[in-house]
Amino acid sequence: MRTLAIAQDEILRLLSTRRGLFSLLGFALIWAGVLSYGILPAAAFFMGANESGLSEILLPRLGLTAWQQWPAPELAVYWVVSLYLLPFMALLTSADQTASDRSRGTLRFLVLRCARLEIFLGRFLGQCVIMALLILVTLGTVLMVIAGNSGDSMAASLARAPMIIINLILLVLPYIALMAWVSVMARSARQATLYAMVIWLSVSLLISYLQARFGPLALLDWILPGSQVGQLLRLSDWQTLDYALIPILHTLVLLLIGGTLMWRRDL
Repeated sequence: MRTLAIAQDEILRLLSTRRGLFSLLGFALIWAGVLSYGILPAAAFFMGANESGLSEILLPRLGLTAWQQWPAPELAVYWVVSLYLLPFMALLTSADQTASDRSRGTLRFLVLRCARLEIFLGRFLGQCVIMALLILVTLGTVLMVIAGNSGDSMAASLARAPMIIINLILLVLPYIALMAWVSVMARSARQATLYAMVIWLSVSLLISYLQARFGPLALLDWILPGSQVGQLLRLSDWQTLDYALIPILHTLVLLLIGGTLMWRRDL
């Protein structure tokens, strides 16, 4: 129960602090730009390409043949954009889970009422709920556009919505877990973001070295969070959940590392 209370407090902190409100405003502006100047023009282009037959030549070369299976081009473009944009947003919004509390010294007072792992998991769950709400909002705006442009495909688009929501939530979980880990080591959101970049680049370089030294190894292709995105781009239905185990394992490993560090680190 205390973990849930901490998660609720994390959500309220986003809505009641200046930094949180500015983050929401920034996300809203970014999404408005992506929707207006990215998703809608791209959807219009591929709709025209589909009518002219150009899509039969272009989409296979881009590895996006699954686009033709989506009920609306706006939804297909949203799927591709979200697979890349939402992890980036998760890194930014969840960077300050425990870092600023440690810097101010308030974390020492929190542990008088809650266990360290309760604080760690509570902040993580709160950020998960925040990202889930952002996913619902972004998907909702696209569905409203579809309803205005092509109402005939609205029912089929709504039927795909649960699949999209589940996959996108699973996608961002490892990134939130990564920021939960580095936030334990940092004293500010900026420092946590820097740590995440260093870890990401170090692991990427290590993977590249191992593959160059020992040849292609299938296991190495799945180590980094988001490694399943290339496969998800080629799918458009519930078969996307065939790759659900990958982000779940990433999340559990990162939470284990972060939770262990939270338990042992001085406050």
